[in-house]
Amino acid sequence: MRAWLAGAAAALLLGGCASAPATRTATAERIDRILAGPQRSTQNRARDAWRHPRQTLLFFGVRPEMTLVEIAPSPGWYTEVLAPLLRERGRYVAALPQTDGQYDARELEQFRAKLAADPLYDRTEIAPFEPGKPIIEDGTADMVVTFRNIHNWMARGSAEQAFASMFRALKPGGVLGVVEHRALPQIPQDPRARGGYVNQAYAVKLIESQGFRLVATSEINANPKDTKNYPRGVWTLPPVYAEGDVDRERYAAIGESDRFTLKFVKPRR
Repeated sequence: MRAWLAGAAAALLLGGCASAPATRTATAERIDRILAGPQRSTQNRARDAWRHPRQTLLFFGVRPEMTLVEIAPSPGWYTEVLAPLLRERGRYVAALPQTDGQYDARELEQFRAKLAADPLYDRTEIAPFEPGKPIIEDGTADMVVTFRNIHNWMARGSAEQAFASMFRALKPGGVLGVVEHRALPQIPQDPRARGGYVNQAYAVKLIESQGFRLVATSEINANPKDTKNYPRGVWTLPPVYAEGDVDRERYAAIGESDRFTLKFVKPRR
């Protein structure tokens, strides 16, 4: 009897191990179909070469049945991927920034118009994001993701509070996925990140100070061509081209910024 139980336990363990790669493969295939879907604009598709959405989301460990919160998603580049991915079995919450309890009216209007333009977005939820305050019900999110936003919170002096809100939203064991423009490590961090770049070690220390634990890093979104010394900071590069037509071809050849990609967890108590 004891031998049978041991064999059954081993079979279950092996079955569980085998299911993880299968789940990842199914998720990857679903993401591929969504990336090729008609809901994505030509302009946004062109960014895939720099933003690597498939690899980035798989690195974070996204699954279609998750409750996932995206912080500051407007104008919706990742919404075009995440909303369809989570539509049937999961929950996608777009947390839009607020100031003193108020949405930016123009940003909210544009984002709502995007959601209304395609039925794939019909189950997207909009929640307020105000650093230091709750986003959704505490401890209910499986994953929170934020793309190129840390410098904005640093500029407003609210980065610690922003990550504290994300920590509250996540379940114990939940994942925080972060992508940000990477500063040169030998240059001291501007606490306001006025050039748009953030030192990777600085970001890790900042995020871990709110209770998170770094579990993995990736060079998926690295760009060694980015010299990080431009007239108007990171916004000199595409897709913004803050210098207009000045040296536009040179900046186009560099491409989008060099970025770090980090995966944190909320520790289980």
